[in-house]
Amino acid sequence: MLQLINFKNYAEARVNFSSKINVLVGKNGSGKTNLLDAIHYLALTKSAVSGLDNYCIRHGEQQFFLRGVFDLPDGRKEITSAFQVGSKKIFKDGFKEYQKLSDHVGRYPVVLIAPDDTDLVKEGSESRRKFFDSIISQLDRRYLEALIQYNQVLRQRNGLLKMFSDSNNFDPAALETYDDMLVNAGNLVFERRKVFVKEYAPVFQKFYNVIVADEEAAVFYNSELSGVSFKDGLRQSRSRDLFLQRTSFGIHKDDYVFTLGPGDLKRLGSQGQQKSFIIALKLAQFEVIKQHKGFKPILLLDDIFDKLDDFRIERLLELIKNDELGQLFITDARPDRTAALLKHINVASSVFNVAEGILQPYER
Repeated sequence: MLQLINFKNYAEARVNFSSKINVLVGKNGSGKTNLLDAIHYLALTKSAVSGLDNYCIRHGEQQFFLRGVFDLPDGRKEITSAFQVGSKKIFKDGFKEYQKLSDHVGRYPVVLIAPDDTDLVKEGSESRRKFFDSIISQLDRRYLEALIQYNQVLRQRNGLLKMFSDSNNFDPAALETYDDMLVNAGNLVFERRKVFVKEYAPVFQKFYNVIVADEEAAVFYNSELSGVSFKDGLRQSRSRDLFLQRTSFGIHKDDYVFTLGPGDLKRLGSQGQQKSFIIALKLAQFEVIKQHKGFKPILLLDDIFDKLDDFRIERLLELIKNDELGQLFITDARPDRTAALLKHINVASSVFNVAEGILQPYER
């Protein structure tokens, strides 16, 4: 069950979804993606689309409310979230309010495959770090806490470097204090990323081979810490940091390298190959989370049939047909296409029509 009040373009909506396949059809801009985003928000405490919670509030309103009921192996759970302009975001698991939102992350895992996922290939390293950080954070509470601490200390250290420049006064003891905190948190993040990619890479390769036969693709983790200790790296880059007024060495500079055959995916891969690579990344995310949690995450497929050719759609449908993907939400602007695809693999689904923020069962 999902309930929305004043969330994006929804004044109010309440719907009971199927535990298997749910299809949301409607014109572009009708609110299909917003429904998926509401599920993502309840699961991960944030929107997948909007950077600020204010942007999730319906135009002309001051607050929004979300409620979702999740069926897990240990029982049914009700999650609610409320946000009002100028106030703190509230998240509750049942009647218990979270004091730290990070305590909620990972309990109700979701995987989203969306059109703008191509940024993972086309954009800089930050988008790739965020993707892998999101996966590891759902699996490892210590990692998430270390990452939060690292980012806090990084901001403080950068502020100190700027203060040194503004005051023309350098205090090495003060900088050393922040270095020690950065090293403690950063080393944990570095080691966990290393271990995770070793686990993740072969799972990714398996799914890439499912989607694209007889093609070699790989994922590698690239970090400055692989060649020098964090402490030494900070020491060696101190003069540069003072000049730049920011920290130029550390795990915030890490990247994940995507390769196709002998070279770089961004440079060598066609649009179709890049799309296949991204879907394999997300399906590997799904599989790794499932292995760690012991149950299947919710899978959100936002308008992906428009982005794939018939061969790749066929491969993806095979996974759906074999019930490998659990509860599934699919958005499509062309209801006839989705109906034909699901009929082709003889799989039942619940279909909902979305029009201007109003959700109704679809009349076939």
